[in-house]
Amino acid sequence: MSDCVRNERHGAVAVLTLNRPKALNALDRATLNAIGSAIADVAEDGSVRALVLTGEGRAFAAGADIAEMRGLDPLEAEKFSKLGHSTFAALEALPIPTLAAVNGYALGGGCELALACDWIYASEKARFGQPEVALGLIPGFGGTSRLVRRVGVAWAKELVLSGDPIRADEALRIGLANRVFPGDELLARALAAGESVAARGPLAVALAKEVIEQGQDADVRTAHALEQKTFGLVFASQDREEGMDAFLAKREPQFQNN
Repeated sequence: MSDCVRNERHGAVAVLTLNRPKALNALDRATLNAIGSAIADVAEDGSVRALVLTGEGRAFAAGADIAEMRGLDPLEAEKFSKLGHSTFAALEALPIPTLAAVNGYALGGGCELALACDWIYASEKARFGQPEVALGLIPGFGGTSRLVRRVGVAWAKELVLSGDPIRADEALRIGLANRVFPGDELLARALAAGESVAARGPLAVALAKEVIEQGQDADVRTAHALEQKTFGLVFASQDREEGMDAFLAKREPQFQNN
């Protein structure tokens, strides 16, 4: 594992920490590759049931590494964008819940990284934004699509076209952040949320996440049909039997992910 990303465990919750604090956790190619490697490790570990992603120091990630990008030609820039897209797509495709704990600046690629997670908890000191147009650029790691899905077209246009950042309370108001906490509580709150969802039926959680992801891009009839089929499918699982038996017996379920 690269030093620029720490991969730690808290029970069934994996915590990935971007660890380039002197560079405000800027996303260069080495960091993107390290994130991708860490995601692959999490995907292969069946004991991990939730993931928290955060940053060391005063930034979550202050964006793509401008110093590295400055010398790219158009083809190299497209390749760099593809690396970011493939890394974030792997994060988005994890069957477990993923939670961004945004401790500070989440700008440009950092905001896009947070958007690739299932939901976002933010510190009161967090700042979100897509400032690429101030550099004569556009978002390159999914911001023009994921931001629209998260906050709607009008807010996505304001954030991307103005390039102006917003505070955590505004991010909460528009639905970009799910919750906002004092900075010294953020990681503990994120871990608590991860531990809570890790105690749920893992197969059901994975299937529900998949149905939501597929359903948001389908017409409502197709989305409902997918839900009905998957609802029936989950009744074939042993975890469903265990969960309902535990409820009726007034005890805690012991899920086995099968």
